[in-house]
Amino acid sequence: MNSKEWAALGNVSDLEKQVRIDLATAYQLAHLKNWDDGIYTHISAAIPGEDGAYLLNQFGLHFNEVTPQNLVKVNIAGQILSGDGPVNQTGFAIHGAVHAARLDAHCVFHLHADSVIAVSAQKQGLLPISQHALRFYQDMGYHPYQGLALSSQEQTSLIENLGNKKAMLLHNHGSIVCGSSIQQAFYLMDVLDKACKIQLLAGSAEQLITPTPEVCQLTYRQLCSDGDQEGQLEWPAYQRIFINY
Repeated sequence: MNSKEWAALGNVSDLEKQVRIDLATAYQLAHLKNWDDGIYTHISAAIPGEDGAYLLNQFGLHFNEVTPQNLVKVNIAGQILSGDGPVNQTGFAIHGAVHAARLDAHCVFHLHADSVIAVSAQKQGLLPISQHALRFYQDMGYHPYQGLALSSQEQTSLIENLGNKKAMLLHNHGSIVCGSSIQQAFYLMDVLDKACKIQLLAGSAEQLITPTPEVCQLTYRQLCSDGDQEGQLEWPAYQRIFINY
């Protein structure tokens, strides 16, 4: 964006500018990964230094149409603070609830990726049959499907089922992935997508080789050894995918 485009947003801090750039990049990368679902689903990111304020896509845009400039700033009450609405109310209900309850979740992905929906519909959930799946061995929640609209009662149960985990499968619906940064959230969503694809390719659960619980726990600890730095090393490479596309 040039200086005139930034000026059109009003008084935007350097921190917010960077969040807008990174979040728009995440949307563009999600489009390249085929994670979008028409004009539905959403990725949000909190704005540093502005309690309760976060950025969300304008309802009606495809992921590849999202730019730093057209991201909408909202608060956890669903009020638009800046930018042109509307925002998807169901999307706000999910993202607002997570951002309000999880201050560590600076970025929240809610997607309907085909692979993830398919695994979310399997009774056994995500199986520890790949190194990718083992990243979520002790870090995955599950939430039952209760229809399109998210009531206040379901918001409460959704937050309870998510707990302090980084990811959750919404049965028959999709996923929620939380990251301490946009970079971590994107990385984790990428890992989850691949883990689900591997599970679908592997076939019947009865015929699969599963590591012992001890090995699963060890691998999970090893994969999490970088803490919230996950995704930082990978982000420049992800960005190059978008730039070179």
